Amino acid sequence: MQTNFTRRKMIAASAGLAGLGALPLAGRALAQGMPESLRIICGFAPGGTSDTISRRTGDRLAGTYAKSVVVENRAGAGGRIAIEAVKAAAPDGATLLLTPGSMLFIYPHIYRQLSYNPFTDLTPVSTAANIVHGLAIGPAVPETVKTVGEFIAWCKANPGKANYGSPAAGSTPHFIGTMIEKAAGVPMTHVGFRGTQLAIADMMGGQIPAVIGPDGEFLPHMKSGRVRVLATSGPRRSQYHPDVPTFAEQGIKQIMVQEWFGFFMPPKTPAEIVTRAANGIRSALRAQTAIDAFNLMGLEAASSTPAELAARLKSDFDFWQPIVKATGFTAEN
Repeated sequence: MQTNFTRRKMIAASAGLAGLGALPLAGRALAQGMPESLRIICGFAPGGTSDTISRRTGDRLAGTYAKSVVVENRAGAGGRIAIEAVKAAAPDGATLLLTPGSMLFIYPHIYRQLSYNPFTDLTPVSTAANIVHGLAIGPAVPETVKTVGEFIAWCKANPGKANYGSPAAGSTPHFIGTMIEKAAGVPMTHVGFRGTQLAIADMMGGQIPAVIGPDGEFLPHMKSGRVRVLATSGPRRSQYHPDVPTFAEQGIKQIMVQEWFGFFMPPKTPAEIVTRAANGIRSALRAQTAIDAFNLMGLEAASSTPAELAARLKSDFDFWQPIVKATGFTAEN
C-alpha cells in the first residue's frame, strides 16, 4: 500500500510539473510568486528625480520581487504618457508605475479632458518618497527681507515686480503661490518654467524675484548667497533647511503641503500581487543606499501600504480641487 501511494504521488507531481512547463515563462514565475521580469515605467527622462527613484528602488526589487527589473522612460505630456501605458498594461504584476502625485491629484482639475481616472485606472501600491516645497528669493529682493511677511510687504510696495517662478504652470508650486496670494491679499504674477533649475537661474540673475519649488533644489545654490529660502511647505521644518520656519509657523497655516511620489499598478491587479509588490518596495526603501541617494535629491524615502496611498490620493485630490478651481487655471489656457 505504501508503494502504491508513493507511486500515485509521483505521478501526480509529474503531471503538475508538465502542466507548469506548458505555461509561458511569465506565468511560471507568477505561479512561483515572482515575475520573470518587472517593468518600472517612469514618465520623465533619465537622470531626473523620478528616474532616480525608479532605478534605486528597482535595484532592490531585482531578485526579491522579480527576477529582473528594467526601467522604461516614457517621457512626454507631463507624465501622462507613462500613466496611460500602465493603465493599458496587463494586471499580472509585471508592470509598475512611478509617478509624482500631482499627475493624479492636480491634473484632473486642470485638464478638461484627461485620458485616465486616477481612482479607477490605476491600483495604488506604495508611496516612494515625500518632498516639500520652499519659497526662495534672489538678488532682486533687498537683503533686509528675511521672512515671508517681509517679502509680502515688499510685493505690496513693488506691485510691478511682484512675481514668482515655478517648475511649470499647473504644478504644485504654482498653486502654492496662489495660496500665498490669497492669504496675503496681494496679487502676484506667476511665471512657469520648464523645470525648477531654469527658474532658479533666472532668479539668481535678477530677472525674477522669487521661486517656489522643491526645497532640495535650492541646496546647490545656497553658498553663493544669491538664494535665500524664506519658508518651506511641510508640516515640520525641512531637514535641508532646519533654521527656516515653515509657512504655518509664519502665520500662513493653510499651506501645509507635502507632495509625494508613488508606485501604482494597472487596474484590477490582484490584491496578493499588490501586497507582494508593496512589501518589496518597503524593504527596498529601507536600504541605506536608497535613503542616501534620495537625500541627495532633497527627497525623503517613505513607503506605505496600498490602502494608505489610496487614502492619501483621495485626501490630496479633495484638498486641491477648490484651490485650483478658484484660480480658473486650466492646462488649455
